[in-house]
Amino acid sequence: MHDIGHLPLSHTLEGISGLDHHAIGLQLLRTDPVRPALEKHGISVEAVIAALGVQPPSPLTNRSGLLNLDHLDSYVRSGRTAGRLDADPAVLLSRLDIKEAAVSADRETAAALVDLICAEARLHTSWDNVGPVSVVRRLACQLLDDTTLAPDQLARMTDAQLWSAFDSCAATRTESAMIRYELHLLQVTAGRAPGDRPDWGFSLRKIYSSAPLVEGRRIEVSAPELAAELDALTSMSTEFRVRWS
Repeated sequence: MHDIGHLPLSHTLEGISGLDHHAIGLQLLRTDPVRPALEKHGISVEAVIAALGVQPPSPLTNRSGLLNLDHLDSYVRSGRTAGRLDADPAVLLSRLDIKEAAVSADRETAAALVDLICAEARLHTSWDNVGPVSVVRRLACQLLDDTTLAPDQLARMTDAQLWSAFDSCAATRTESAMIRYELHLLQVTAGRAPGDRPDWGFSLRKIYSSAPLVEGRRIEVSAPELAAELDALTSMSTEFRVRWS
């Protein structure tokens, strides 16, 4: 239930016009057809909502800075998709435990998780992510400005419906084609300073670096060299300038 509120293209459009997939998900949980489906199977909607909340700390979504199950899923799924995961996910899962509402692992498995966390941070700050995501966000904002489409309608679109809307709008049609067929023309530069007039700014909300516990203890204590790898992520740029060449 945690991600049922996701917008099209996952996190790409998060925050546009105040859209928040967590808030949307909670709204969906409380309404048809989700609520009656859960209740039919004896699952309390309020219990699900509590598990998704901040208090008490939940292994699913704890915000203590320690690795939770939501982020674990993201790191492992991304790692496997990109060919960076050496272990079978089921085997990896068997090596994990939950302590203090956070993921705990032995030292070897913690090192593998830190590798995945760092790799995802490099991906998020790379041309491959920053360029396309910044363009799609621009297109979505333009679509809301130039059509009668409302933010709540945008939020429930499928990926295919979003691309169709881009192609149907005169203000977004050209760039929609460019982002799919001329992606090599995008240029990304790290930094906040304004560049040439045709470029635009893009900011990452944060770089995820939540650390697993190592054998039940904080990583700074039990594996300081792994903690140092995660600390190094704070030096990565989260501000970029993007333009079409």
